[in-house]
Amino acid sequence: MATIERMEVGQRMSRIVKHNETIYLCGQVGADANAGITEQTQTMLDKVEVLLEQASSDKANILSATIYVRDMKDFAAMNAVWDAWIPEGCAPARACVEARMARAELLVEISVVAALK
Repeated sequence: MATIERMEVGQRMSRIVKHNETIYLCGQVGADANAGITEQTQTMLDKVEVLLEQASSDKANILSATIYVRDMKDFAAMNAVWDAWIPEGCAPARACVEARMARAELLVEISVVAALK
């Protein structure tokens, strides 16, 4: 039977869940909700990188990413940060949708699934 490992477990969610060599991260947002889309995207991806490292993986092992943007007018600016962050040749399966966020000042959120290193 496969084991499930949960890390940083809270009442509502775990920040990281590992199962069958796969890592699932809870949704990540930028560090400063009052910043613009570029900074929110960069700090969100920085947080993803830290969590992946904590889970024995890295951004080159991302299998899929779902990105939520508050307004598609920010799509190009978000993509500029994403394109500079993701290693060449390692682009995961990805979806990006416009969505209402949990807090109005949030501009972007990401959910990631990755493989172990």
